[in-house]
Amino acid sequence: MDISNIYDAKEVLKDVISKTPLVHADKLHENLWIKAENLQGTGAFKLRGAYHKLHSLTQKEREKGVIAASAGNHAQGVAYSCMKMGIKGTIVMPKTAPLSKIEATRSYGVAVELQGDTFNDAYEYAKNLQEITGAVFVEPFDDEYVIAGQGTIGLEILDKLSDVDTVIVPIGGGGLISGIAVAIKAMRPSCRIIGVQSEHAPSMKQSLEKKEIIKLQNVSTIADGIAVKTPGKLTYELCSKYVDEVVTVSEEEIAAAILTLLEKMKMVAEGAGATSVAAAMFGKVDLKHHKCVAVLSGGNIDVNLLSKIIDLGLMKTGRKAVINMNVMDKPGNLSRMIELISRTGANIISVNHNRIQNAMLFNQCRVGVIIETNDNKHIADVLAILKNNGYDPHLVEHV
Repeated sequence: MDISNIYDAKEVLKDVISKTPLVHADKLHENLWIKAENLQGTGAFKLRGAYHKLHSLTQKEREKGVIAASAGNHAQGVAYSCMKMGIKGTIVMPKTAPLSKIEATRSYGVAVELQGDTFNDAYEYAKNLQEITGAVFVEPFDDEYVIAGQGTIGLEILDKLSDVDTVIVPIGGGGLISGIAVAIKAMRPSCRIIGVQSEHAPSMKQSLEKKEIIKLQNVSTIADGIAVKTPGKLTYELCSKYVDEVVTVSEEEIAAAILTLLEKMKMVAEGAGATSVAAAMFGKVDLKHHKCVAVLSGGNIDVNLLSKIIDLGLMKTGRKAVINMNVMDKPGNLSRMIELISRTGANIISVNHNRIQNAMLFNQCRVGVIIETNDNKHIADVLAILKNNGYDPHLVEHV
């Protein structure tokens, strides 16, 4: 596979996809740009590869219909392409896929089946179903047509920022980064290609480190779009050849990136899409003296999950804190504690006062306080004033 495949894909896709903007994210860092694939037609980059693959099918293959497995974005890309080309489609998704992605996929008129708890479970079921029905299986990432379609993003980046030094790309199965890497390395070999995975789903990172494809036992992350247990054979080969480094980000870092994109850039990102920005924000990639593009791969996030992620992001950035402590169960002690917190300027959201459970001694009660703060230093000030006045506060790191 080479750059010619990607130019072929560009021609096929020219009237189908949006050339998404390359936004200078100077509110985050002067050397950072964001490739906003969350503004793509189906809300994510996957439309590029899916449409290019379906376009390559013969008339006989189209008549058989297609089957695909996906955690969400590939599903929508295939479903939309089926609708545009009049092809019958069946999409298998894990039961844990966000409801918003399931409903969006159904809206394009394809049949949706929910099977298993992970992408790999859905994938295995879909492959078995394909053998029974004889339909064409549309690989989510390990396919030359799919990879070439995703690679058109690389061409668009170079069109807008020809002297780019680093491109940061989320990795699930590896189709997106493989296509982008082939495109950019062919035209600007000095540009570093850096992949990002959740630290809870580092299948490509571990495969590259061990120099063989590995399969993780479990993957669980808010970046559901890249929760893949094992990379593809073709994508592994391309990443081995073209990708300079793979880094990981934590759940808290992903959440903080989603929150920052909302607040500062007015962009909605799903967990997988925000990993590239998280890597830039938290020092996983050197931005100093380097023009860097972070590929924001998608924005299809469930509203309920977004609410939880915002809470996690607020805690990561020191804007919200949960503090637990045992206090003496006597009149005035609770109000005194509240008054001390108020002195620091922190805003108390809620107080949970439990006299029955979790108390260490019969004359103590358990108090949990949720507060709004300015930053981590502000939280430290709250903890300090409580400790200096005889309380033993404990900051809860996760909720």
